Amino acid sequence: MTTDLIFHFFALKVRCYYISMSRRPVNPARRIGDGGSIPFVGVVQAKARSSPVLSVALVLLGSILLVCYAFSGSGGVSSKGAVIKLDGGVSCTFEVQRAIPILKKAYGDSMHKVLHVGPETCSVVSKLLKEEETEAWGVEPYDLEDVDANCKSLVNKGIVRAADIKFPLPYRAKSFSLVIVSDALDYLSPKYLNRTLPELARVSADGVIIFSGYPGQQRAKVAELSKFGRPAKLRSSSWWIRFFVQTSLEENESASKKFEQAASKRSYKPECQVFHLKSYH
Repeated sequence: MTTDLIFHFFALKVRCYYISMSRRPVNPARRIGDGGSIPFVGVVQAKARSSPVLSVALVLLGSILLVCYAFSGSGGVSSKGAVIKLDGGVSCTFEVQRAIPILKKAYGDSMHKVLHVGPETCSVVSKLLKEEETEAWGVEPYDLEDVDANCKSLVNKGIVRAADIKFPLPYRAKSFSLVIVSDALDYLSPKYLNRTLPELARVSADGVIIFSGYPGQQRAKVAELSKFGRPAKLRSSSWWIRFFVQTSLEENESASKKFEQAASKRSYKPECQVFHLKSYH
């Protein structure tokens, strides 16, 4: 609609320009020039004729630039959509960032010392550190190559580190109040999940929060499957619940209800499955 209006506007402008030119009084010099009595008049006339053409060309050029600008403005993607639908997929790591205000309502003081585990953990840790009375650390399960300056700073400070989550985490028991994991467990087979989930529960004091994709979703960063080693295995909520029971992990019903209530008040609907588990005691 915007581009059509711009085209009609400039077409009308060009038409009006030609009408105004046709109504101008005839230059006497042109009549004399037609008779050939004055030298060099032909050159002057050529320049005079070229000026309307140049004006029309400039008007058309301006219309093209405005149309391109309007198209880029109308067809742009919001920053939220650009991040959450990377490569046509869903990023649960970004979903964690969206959910931070909801998590703070649900967990209260338990959000004061948080460990995030998952790819692009620097983005989550950076956002958590901006919250009042919140300390945050991160574990990148894959690698920390080609990261930005902010992430390098977090790594140099020891706040973020790379670690293979298929093996014991380099932290003491109950080192953190909460452990949040996203976009990581979906790439582990049940064999390694049996090791990793108990580890996450071991290093947490008040609970583990899992952000996992829904079955049928396309994951973000499909082009980086070589980095993950295998395609994501998106499991149903019933599968996860059975697995939690098998590994003696209990659902944190109180936190789950508070999370749902806070989400409802803010009209927040997660793009990923969210599970609230109790820590080992």
